[in-house]
Amino acid sequence: MRQLSSRIVYENPWMTVREDVVEQADGSPGTYGVVDKPDFAVAVPREDDGFWMVEQHRYPVGRRTLEFPMGGWPPGRSGSPSDLARAELRVETGLLAGRLARLGHLSTANGFSSQGFDVFLAEDLTCGPTDREPSELDMVHRHVTRAELAELIRTGVVDDATTVAAYGLLLVAEAGGPVVGEAEEERR
Repeated sequence: MRQLSSRIVYENPWMTVREDVVEQADGSPGTYGVVDKPDFAVAVPREDDGFWMVEQHRYPVGRRTLEFPMGGWPPGRSGSPSDLARAELRVETGLLAGRLARLGHLSTANGFSSQGFDVFLAEDLTCGPTDREPSELDMVHRHVTRAELAELIRTGVVDDATTVAAYGLLLVAEAGGPVVGEAEEERR
């Protein structure tokens, strides 16, 4: 597939939607819509045979969801993926990670978006205050046991694809299998 032209059809500080005119491999014309968003980071805070998770109302799906802490840099800020994972963990749960290990990098929805995310295992946790954004003021965090998380995923209560994928990367790493991307560990 070859891009012939591209135009932005919508833009705000967090995302751009573009429409590309393309030529297919067989020479036929086509149109492709792409959502461009910056990458984000996910923290998997593991403690006491379980995980700290956040619950909040998600406007696009019109309900509360249970997820691992995650997010992106606000417009005008940037830093490393590990710095972002640490920041999201602290902002959303108040937890500080003494140890952070990168589990991998995944694509969010590579059929229509350029966005990806880095997943980090956060351990050696200490408590501090949260610093949630206005859109997160209804957020709560709670500890979920490993068995409870597995049941919540199995029954569809936890249906956030990013959270389920992050948990999958952790299970692969725990089983000693290869993980996506390079592994790195930081201590603070």
